[in-house]
Amino acid sequence: MPDDVRAAHAAGVRAALSAGYGLLKEGRSAVDAVEAAVTVLEDDETFDAGRGSFLTREGTVQLDALLMDGGCTGTLRAGGVACVEHLRNPIHAARIVLDHSPHVYFVGRDAEAFAASHGLALIDNEELVIDRERERLAEAHRKEQAGLPDQTFSGSHDTVGAVALDNNGNLAAATSTGGTLNKAPGRVGDSSLIGCGCYADNRSAAVSLTGWGEPIMKLVLGKWAVDRVEAGSSPAQAANDAIAHLFRRLGGHGGIILLAPDGRYGIAHNTPRMAWGVQTAAGLQFGTEIEGRS
Repeated sequence: MPDDVRAAHAAGVRAALSAGYGLLKEGRSAVDAVEAAVTVLEDDETFDAGRGSFLTREGTVQLDALLMDGGCTGTLRAGGVACVEHLRNPIHAARIVLDHSPHVYFVGRDAEAFAASHGLALIDNEELVIDRERERLAEAHRKEQAGLPDQTFSGSHDTVGAVALDNNGNLAAATSTGGTLNKAPGRVGDSSLIGCGCYADNRSAAVSLTGWGEPIMKLVLGKWAVDRVEAGSSPAQAANDAIAHLFRRLGGHGGIILLAPDGRYGIAHNTPRMAWGVQTAAGLQFGTEIEGRS
């Protein structure tokens, strides 16, 4: 996160907190809150989600998202979509899957068709593409042609996510991403996979992750972290342990937000910066660097 975009990250996270917490104050569900927060971030071109996302090798935007309701402990409701190209807000499509399908996960054109059948508007992919990302992709192609090292996974991965606890004591989590710069079309990362980049269960915790997806997937890191909270670790300890495990086991880099049913939370990352924010009745906190919190 270069210095010149820190203010934009701060503004985006604050707006997302306001949207999500505003619904919680009205007595709405944690699912509503995380969907609202992630929608704000998808609409903000600062982040790698929705409009302004990284471009695939072919110059298109492909989006993935997952929403999980930890309050339904008997069924663990969840909805995910991947490789969608004609939806402005994939988190809305994930909510439609959660609410209207016995299935959990839809991909590509069929995910778009299912969302459209429930009233979500389809758009042209060009509406998701911005000049900044065209320039980034062109630079990546120039480096490839010059035989320079592949940096597909070394740049900024501003995947967005939210976790929430509502007045009824229910947890929810949501994660949304545009993937990695210059990725192979059809590649799906951790963000929309249950237990990898997102998970929620009232019996353990709610989690959202960002970073290099392949190592996170291999370790099923979201479930790894919430299981440790259920076993007795504090969210702060579990968050720090998860990121340490990610690096120690596979050399991975990323960040995590983790929320327990009692309201304790943990935030950790092993990248130089990660924009984060917390809104509670006690007030708002925001930062771009943190090691963890109990």
